[in-house]
Amino acid sequence: MAKIRFNFLLIFSLSFFFLLLDKKMIDSSKYYLFYDGGCGLCNRWVQWVLRNDKKDRFRFAALQSDFGKHFLSERGLDIDSFSTLYLWKPDAFYLTKSDAVLEISRLLGGRFYPIYLGKIIPRFVRNAIYDKVAERRMKLVSPHCMVPTAEERRKFVSKLSPQNKNINDE
Repeated sequence: MAKIRFNFLLIFSLSFFFLLLDKKMIDSSKYYLFYDGGCGLCNRWVQWVLRNDKKDRFRFAALQSDFGKHFLSERGLDIDSFSTLYLWKPDAFYLTKSDAVLEISRLLGGRFYPIYLGKIIPRFVRNAIYDKVAERRMKLVSPHCMVPTAEERRKFVSKLSPQNKNINDE
């Protein structure tokens, strides 16, 4: 009985620790874009958002990273499936697929705002198109890695740990 109680306390303590760490390390004023880090098309999309994020609203994490896996597992999502783009606003919502793409366009604003008007197309149609592109994404663009500048590097999150001070130290 004592062993069961100890295990329960240990699990509870670790869960509480990671909850506190999660809250401390996450900047709730930012939007987190989770993408397939091994996909050339996804990497180009991230580069495009980086170039056009004039208001410094976005942070980026590959779904394969510790942070990406934590995000997926915390929501009961498949941690081995990387074909979906996620946009997460901490303490508020997360969007997937075409809804995420459209919301990113809205947030970037300016000349990209008209893309958001795609919202009038029914979600099932938009997501069917998204899924077809996602199926072929590895063939559409060859995978290549960008070399981010120091300024861009601080926008990428890979681990949920105290080393990610850059998230809150802006």
